Order: sequence, then C-alpha cells, then structure tokens
Amino acid sequence: MTEQNQSFKVGVSTEIGRLRKLLIHSPDSGLGKVVPSKAQDWLFEDIVHLDTMRKGEYDYYVKLLMYFLDPDKIKGKLAHIDAEISDRAFFKPNNAEFHNSLAVIEIQNLLSDVLADPSVRKKLVAAVCAIEGCIYKLQMELLETDPIVLARIFISGSLENDVMIFAPIPNLIFTRDVGITINNYILLNKPAKKARSRETLLMRYIFFNHAIFSAYRENILEIPDPVQHFLRPGEEDDHRTTLEGGDVMTVSENHVIIGCSERTSAYGANEAIKLLFENNVIEKVTVVKIPNKRDFMHIDTVFTQVKRNVWTLLSSISKYQLPKLLDPINFLVEPDKKEITEIIQFNNKFPQKPKSFESIEALLDDVSQTDLKSTEPTKFIYSGNGVFPYDSREQWTDSCNLLALKEGVVLGYDRNDKTIEAFKNNGFQIVKVADLIADLESGKISADSITDTLILMPSAELSRARGGFHCMSLPILRDNI
Repeated sequence: MTEQNQSFKVGVSTEIGRLRKLLIHSPDSGLGKVVPSKAQDWLFEDIVHLDTMRKGEYDYYVKLLMYFLDPDKIKGKLAHIDAEISDRAFFKPNNAEFHNSLAVIEIQNLLSDVLADPSVRKKLVAAVCAIEGCIYKLQMELLETDPIVLARIFISGSLENDVMIFAPIPNLIFTRDVGITINNYILLNKPAKKARSRETLLMRYIFFNHAIFSAYRENILEIPDPVQHFLRPGEEDDHRTTLEGGDVMTVSENHVIIGCSERTSAYGANEAIKLLFENNVIEKVTVVKIPNKRDFMHIDTVFTQVKRNVWTLLSSISKYQLPKLLDPINFLVEPDKKEITEIIQFNNKFPQKPKSFESIEALLDDVSQTDLKSTEPTKFIYSGNGVFPYDSREQWTDSCNLLALKEGVVLGYDRNDKTIEAFKNNGFQIVKVADLIADLESGKISADSITDTLILMPSAELSRARGGFHCMSLPILRDNI
C-alpha cells in the first residue's frame, strides 16, 4: 500500500462542514441511450441530451468542486481545459489528461483500479454476469477485457463497438444513494429499484477492495435482509430492507436522520438503526416518515441544511405551517387525513424512551440548537418562497436538494426562481457558477472568503434526471464544525 493510500482519511460528522473529499460519477454514454419507453423503469422522467448535460452543466460542477477541494489540479489550467483541442479530456475518466483528483474522486477510475486485480475481476465478472443473465461465452470474453475498458462496459452497458450487452446504470451519477459516510464508517445502502442492482454491486466491490479504503474495511457496514424474510407470509417484496443515501443525513457527530420514503422501507431503517447502535457509530437516530410519493422520493428532496441554523424546506410536508404557506387544497382536507410527516427519535442510551417531534421544523430546530449549539434562531427557507404552486413546481426540480461546499455556501439549480428570491430575502448572495469560476481563476475571490452564497448551476438536462447536487455527491471527508 502506498503512503498516499495509508494517509487517506474518511470522516463525515456534519452536512455543512467544509467539504474535503467526495465520490462522483460523470455522466457516461449509458445516459445517452435511455429510451422513452424505459425512462421511468430506469428512474428518469425523460430522456436527456448527453452532450448538453456534460459540457453545459456537469462540467461546471466538476470545475467548481476542483476549485474548492483540489485547486492545484485546476488553477491556471482553465484555458487549456476549456480549449476545444482538449476534447474534454480533463473530465473523461481513465483518460491520459484526466484530473485524477484524490479529493474529487471518480467512481469509474476506482472501479478500473479494482478490476486490475485478476482475483477481484474474476469474482466481479461472475457476479455481474449472474445478475444480468449473460451467456457463458460473454462471461469468458469479459474476463479477458482490459480493466479500464471493462469498467466502462460495466457502467455503460456497451461494448467498445457500441453494442449494448445489458442495460445502462444511468443513476450512478447520484452517488449518494449507494453509500453514506457516518463519522468514520461507511454504510452501504440497498436501493429499492432493480434498475440499481448492478451499481450497488460495483460499489460494494470498490469499498471492500480498493486500496484507498483499506484502513476502513472493518468500518464498512452492510444492511442485511430480515432473518428468513423469504419464509414470511405475503409477497417477498413486503419484507425487503431498502435504504438509499438520499434518505440518510449525518447532521452531527452523534445524530443521524433516516427517512422512510418511496425508496427506504421501515425494515431498511430498522436494520440501519440496529447496525449503527450495535457498532456504537452514533448515539441518536431520528426516523422521518414522509409520504410515499414519487414527488418526494427521499428526504433530501424535501429538506437539506444550509448553515447550522438555516435549512431549506418544502412547507407542504410539515405539520406546523403558517396559513400563507399552505397549498389551497390543504384547506379542504381534514387535518387527520392530510399528508404529514411522522417523526420519532431513538437514543442508543435510552432505547425504551423514543422521542417524537410534531413537525419537521421542530426536529431541525432541535438539531440546530441542541446538536450544533447554534447561538442564532433557526431559519427556514421554503421552496418556491412557500407560495403555491411554485413550492411544488420548484421542489420537483430540486429546490430543496442542495449541496453545501462549506457552511452557508450551497449549490442549487438556476431554474428555481422563487426559491432564489427566498434566499435573497434571507441575506444570501446569488452567483452564477460561470461567473464564480472566472473570479476564482482570476484570484478576485477565494474559496475561503466566500460566505452565505447560493451558487446557481445550469439545469436544463440534469433536472430531468430528478436529482440535485446533494444526490450527485457522496461526501467521504468533511471538516467538523
């Protein structure tokens, strides 16, 4: 093991501490092969234009991450990176000119690294071919394939001649869903949909076999199914443990929030709690049950943290609401039949005394004041400025799904106009990513000096995939706050 691998650190105890390392996956050719008839099976709302998604949107995300997390890899090189002659080589995994950052880490590179080990390659080829139903001859051909090419095949589903041999895994761009870092542990998740089975398998092999994670192998937790679930009455799916990273938030060193949602089952939340408590990873787990709707999907589609005392939130899922924040329809629904959240907190020290919260606001206020020791009142910035129908429209395009690069500096989509207004009203600067990158490159501003800022990212194609920048990140190292 190299000295670099030995010094590689994993640790996340906050949603807002300065981001130092994360896993991402750049949009690959498989995304450009999603067809309309299969889009929803593969969890997309629409087909996307791959070139626009890459050059006009995701590349800005990578550049910005580099300026904040690994500036030496990009500072002074922007002109070359943007030159047409480079053909986006800086952004292409396993390319000779790829950035190869150990802070902004590309999953495809990690996969090709582990496939270079013949023993691992043999096992993973067999496993992938089993779940994809490949013929034996194809399995033997894949075994002889170069690791870099094989990683690309496993992710895109296509051979080098562009012939597809199995479905793409377009959701791999949403890296948070396959794993979550909690303190210095990594919880491997269990996605709910069959479309994500292969990416879960690939991530398991990466975490357990890549050298950079070797010091943490004993700290990798896998969620099992309930014992003998296959013998229980009813459909087998009724007893599945599913849990996705968009439903898990490490809000402080002693507290994790887990959502029960369209994608995370009560069984999944229960097994995660047992694992976290048995391994003394965390002291408190709060379960937030949100309506089981495609609109919401995960808890990070309805709230994320901006500062220790500031959160962005969809008002219509809250039990406690001001009349002006209500959808008109809610006035016509009996209170006990309204779609509301249920919130219960479990404490490892007092397992028989769970605590409940009457609203999302009450829970998040408790996190800010009790866990994070905020000295200021807790504030909520509501999706669409809390006005119907903009709140619902903008939540659909991820107004609440924000990624904090550091406390108070968050990334969001440029299309959510009313939410942007709400940020302005709460004293935040609003800046377009292209302008910010130009200022970072020129030295007019530094990553350290930026405060209370919403960075607007282009979103025409990325937003079709139904995920924001919180989804498109798997933080593995943040500063404590």
